[in-house]
Amino acid sequence: MLRTAGLTKNFGGLTAVDDVDFRLREGELCSLIGPNGAGKTTFFDLLTGALEPTAGSIELRRDGEWESLTDASPSAVAQAGVHRSYQITNVFPERTVLENVRVAAQAAGENAWKGWRNTATFEEHIEEAHGILDRVGLDALADRPASALAHGEKRQLEVGIALAGDPDVLLLDEPNAGVSSESVDDIIDLIADVATDHAVLLVEHNMDIVMNVSDRIVVLNQGAVIADDEPAAVREDPAVQRAYLGGYGEDDGDDLPSSGATTDDDEEVVGA
Repeated sequence: MLRTAGLTKNFGGLTAVDDVDFRLREGELCSLIGPNGAGKTTFFDLLTGALEPTAGSIELRRDGEWESLTDASPSAVAQAGVHRSYQITNVFPERTVLENVRVAAQAAGENAWKGWRNTATFEEHIEEAHGILDRVGLDALADRPASALAHGEKRQLEVGIALAGDPDVLLLDEPNAGVSSESVDDIIDLIADVATDHAVLLVEHNMDIVMNVSDRIVVLNQGAVIADDEPAAVREDPAVQRAYLGGYGEDDGDDLPSSGATTDDDEEVVGA
């Protein structure tokens, strides 16, 4: 579905992503984990066209053929069917919940450049937006300004925006970040639901979530892949234990990295 070969990103003397061969299969939920600064967000930026790779290739399989996304712009990547949510909540706060998703649906469709028309004429996008909001549990709040949502609801809205246009691949960058403990189960259920009909690449620090929802886990450390396997094998991998997990699975997970405690510092490392 989505693959990279030798993908590398250098920032001066720093290698943020180091010769990564990766493949996301159709219908798979793969989690990408690693310590802060491991290169996870930089890898997402490369996959979505926000950064140009120093070396290597990115390809998406469409209609049975592999199509290069290596030099594609973010809009071209999105049009190809790869959508992303962000580590930091990224919505239009003064627009309604419905308008946030409707605009995303329009941007992904053939009416992307018809912003001058009355939005009421875009009935198909409004209908799509309502369907997405129902799926993410926000349709009852469709007319509410996004700024009025609770943080967990904003994360749900972000997933809804990423779903607009029915992408083939969803990249979810810490959808659980900052979410209250009361809302964590809702986000987990939402991730599991969207994975039923999309290929999903998930960045998440909460290892309980990662181990429970993932079909496969890829571990980055200092920009390089150090493990790529099913959850049970990754949990027992000595290199992963040393680099990141630090005893997860022992003593009831007392040393578990949690989603609210840390965030990926890739941006700080590379000066973005």
